[in-house]
Amino acid sequence: MLKPFIDAHVHLNTRSEVKMKLAQKYDARFLSINTDIPFFDTLEEQQQVVLDLLEKYPGSIRYFTSFDTKYWNTAQWLPHAMEQIKTGLKNGAVGVKIWKNIGMDPSVKDEDGNFVLLNDPRFDPIYQYLSDHNILLIGHQGEPRNCWLPLEEMTVDSDRNYFSAHPEYHMHLLPEYPSYEQQMEARDNVLDKFPNLKYVGLHLFSMEWSIDQVATRLDKYPNSMTDLAERVCHAQLQAKDNREKVRDFFIKYQDRIIYGTDVIDDGSMNDQELTERFESLWNSHWDFFATDKTMTAPEFKGEFQGLKLPEEVLHKIFYQNAVNTYGF
Repeated sequence: MLKPFIDAHVHLNTRSEVKMKLAQKYDARFLSINTDIPFFDTLEEQQQVVLDLLEKYPGSIRYFTSFDTKYWNTAQWLPHAMEQIKTGLKNGAVGVKIWKNIGMDPSVKDEDGNFVLLNDPRFDPIYQYLSDHNILLIGHQGEPRNCWLPLEEMTVDSDRNYFSAHPEYHMHLLPEYPSYEQQMEARDNVLDKFPNLKYVGLHLFSMEWSIDQVATRLDKYPNSMTDLAERVCHAQLQAKDNREKVRDFFIKYQDRIIYGTDVIDDGSMNDQELTERFESLWNSHWDFFATDKTMTAPEFKGEFQGLKLPEEVLHKIFYQNAVNTYGF
């Protein structure tokens, strides 16, 4: 693994110090992303955990703030959301996260009962504020496209296994929810409307199934970046079928791609499990990008070859792009 490197997409929601000691061993830094997820602590509690860790490990973490949908459909919502954003930024956050609950949470609808998407005009004051003040927005919209497909058409076993066990989250079975295409169109509409907005489309721009689609967005939106969090297996799957195309993508967009794992440190793993999770991802991902080993992945069947990217490309993806984008 490159030293130093940055895991620029994690959720550090406990004060356990084992991951910080592991990061010291690897000469790694973390970008922790506070998110309005129902099974996470409140945004304020998430922030305090990061600040407490930073007291003991200064310089080791940058973090993102976010806002929730408390008071939705009332006049209180926007002032409340803006206060959360401004407080987070005042306390050191490097930008703002918007999550897939916008577009997928049945409690976030308009007064006519329609799902609210990212381009709802009620969010415009937030986008305008971020754009005017050169504040970074990062976004996770929708689920992997597999979520809208029948089980037999899904591209990776991890999605197939998850949605077969959790049909309540399988959008193919829930046609009353917005489609994948509607989610992506709403995101693109925001970027069209606010061309100066600095944006990171997380999870391969939420278009993990097609590096061509990711490339189209990076070309269309010059103020945007993307990250690899929890979507490396989709790049590996495409490399299985066309390694050179995937390799060329990473070389062409070497200045626009940021490494991250999306490991969730919420106390559900003990110290050993958390350490093994980080190490296994870091090392297997490095092998894929840095070597030409013949590899397999647990998410799908078949072998693929590592990309063996040039050293300067690896340095950008695993370190420099996160420094430039997130201010490490």
